[in-house]
Amino acid sequence: MAELISLPPPKAFELLESDSSAVLIDVRSSMEYLFVGHPVGAVHIAWIDEPDWEINPNFTNEVRSAAERKSPNNSINTTIVLICRSGVRTKEAAKVLLSAGFTHVIHIDEGFEGKRDDNFQRSTLGGWRYHGLPWEQC
Repeated sequence: MAELISLPPPKAFELLESDSSAVLIDVRSSMEYLFVGHPVGAVHIAWIDEPDWEINPNFTNEVRSAAERKSPNNSINTTIVLICRSGVRTKEAAKVLLSAGFTHVIHIDEGFEGKRDDNFQRSTLGGWRYHGLPWEQC
């Protein structure tokens, strides 16, 4: 089985810019994706979502479909880059994808907002937004 690769947000952004077939998947909940914001170009496929907060039983198939849109003949080898809030959910989701046969799975280790600081605030110590990478909000 392939191994999970971890990258900080700037390196993940560089990879996404240089590999047009790579797919950035935002695994956060719908509310996080819509109201907190998300990386420009990210495909939203929730790993765990409201109202029941259960693991998405269609996650792997939804990721496969997103990969097929980029690489119709080689979706299992498409580079999949996962982002969540702080880099925890992506590790769980990545294990499932690797077990399903995906060969290039990357997790953004700081996530979109990074870890909480001493004041319990995010986006002050790390994360996609902290590094000034392109993002948008609904």
